[in-house]
Amino acid sequence: MSKGNNNSLAVFGLLFGACFWGTVWYFYRVLEAAGVSGIASSFYSYVIAAIMAGLMFARHWRGMFNLPKVIIWLGLVAGWTNLSYVLAVLDGHVMRVILLFYLSPLWTLILAHFWLQERTNLRGLAAIFLALLGAWIMLYNPSGKFGWLPIPHSQSDWYALSSGMGFALTNVITRKSSNLSIRAKSFAVWLGVIVVSLLCLPLFGETLPMPSALTANNWLTLLLISFVLVFGTWLVQYGVTQIEANRASVIFLFELVVAAIASYYLAHEVMSLNERIGGSLIIVAALIAALNHQD
Repeated sequence: MSKGNNNSLAVFGLLFGACFWGTVWYFYRVLEAAGVSGIASSFYSYVIAAIMAGLMFARHWRGMFNLPKVIIWLGLVAGWTNLSYVLAVLDGHVMRVILLFYLSPLWTLILAHFWLQERTNLRGLAAIFLALLGAWIMLYNPSGKFGWLPIPHSQSDWYALSSGMGFALTNVITRKSSNLSIRAKSFAVWLGVIVVSLLCLPLFGETLPMPSALTANNWLTLLLISFVLVFGTWLVQYGVTQIEANRASVIFLFELVVAAIASYYLAHEVMSLNERIGGSLIIVAALIAALNHQD
């Protein structure tokens, strides 16, 4: 496969992931409305995905115990990234959650500067400033407990911010771990969500429902999520492996378009004025972050 074809597949993979994450919140909300919590639905959907992928790639299991230890960190960070995203969109407004999540190019710039030794020029500094300003406008609440300080208003805000930080760190770890295969990185993501979900159950005071407690409709929804997860995760991992960390984060901005349309028609959610202004600055910052990379 030529370099041009590789790049096209990588971009397609990131766009596919953006479409998936821009709409998957709806299916997790359907499950929550049916009594299946975000942690439980995340656990089961990723277990199914891991089993499906394990059967597909059974011949590649040999040597799994010889993988470098960085894959553990990749799995744990990616696990929290995915789980916290689900928890955020279950409790908060979809577009607000996603816009706070897309502060990730800011965190990517910082991580890439100190870890990947990528130079941060004036464009990068401008992106950092605009991203912080956008976050300040979105989080500003003069009548709130913290006055003018841009402190997250709700639990979903914290989940969204931490998910964006986790996404940036996942991207950078993926780029840094070029010796790991795409299959290994994908399995790390799936198993990471499973492990993190199990760890979070007692922390959130929840218990895992038995498989027999789930209805046929629950399982059909979980199977649909899992099926797309298998191919979506592989494509995204391929994309972030082939494309620079900053650029990958920006391509994912297509999720905003998908989520805006889906949240309006499926959840009838409307953004406030400060969310629109702050979100616009975050988007501009993300675009500037892409230009920060020197091709």
